[in-house]
Amino acid sequence: MRYRLVVQYEGTDYAGWQVQARGRTVQGELERALAALTGQRVRVLAAGRTDAGVHAWGQVASFALERAWSPQTLARALNATTPADIVVVNADIVPDDFHPRRWALSRTYTYRIWNDRVPNPFWRRYAWHVARPLDVRAMEEAAARVCGQHDFSAFRAAGCEAAHPVRYVMESSLRQQDKMLIYRIEANGFLRHMVRNLMGTFLEVGLGKRSADDISRVLAAGKRNFAGPTAPAHGLCLTAVRYPEPLRRPGAPDG
Repeated sequence: MRYRLVVQYEGTDYAGWQVQARGRTVQGELERALAALTGQRVRVLAAGRTDAGVHAWGQVASFALERAWSPQTLARALNATTPADIVVVNADIVPDDFHPRRWALSRTYTYRIWNDRVPNPFWRRYAWHVARPLDVRAMEEAAARVCGQHDFSAFRAAGCEAAHPVRYVMESSLRQQDKMLIYRIEANGFLRHMVRNLMGTFLEVGLGKRSADDISRVLAAGKRNFAGPTAPAHGLCLTAVRYPEPLRRPGAPDG
């Protein structure tokens, strides 16, 4: 049976999703938990390889087990075995050839900025604190400029392994709730550090260092040094992954 999980995690204490030679990772913790529960070595795939310090509200993971478990039992058992900062919120059974990254229609990320003179201790792990006043209207205009299909080379980190830099953005919007700025972007795929590099550039717009129109020029130039700095990882959260539905495998157990 192949299973799909929706996983939430607080990424502060992790070196990202993917297993590495050093440091705790979310993938590593899930694979250790599955080995303890099943007695088999299980490889867990994900919809997106989040970086160190990045959080997830709707990460999707997948793996195959030799013995069938009911999805509800599996989710409960994993939550009793994984650390408290990793939670399985849903489990189901999917076709044998399901791949969480390749089958995804889109992914949605959210980035938060706490914009106030003083930091907020309750948001310090989940939002970038920016003390200087920001032109939110200009940032909203800048965010809208990246909708549609573009070459995002200017917002691509060194070492990105993507085959090409062209991505289609369905939504790119920024809104303000009191002192919190919330940026939301949905696309058919993302380059390494793409959202954080966009956010660093939008911040420069908000600070008056560049105009909203400059975003189109940066996209056209296609050079990383034309864009702004990389925003901190802790403000970023993988919010959701969208798939064609239904994906549930026929004949899968319900209980």
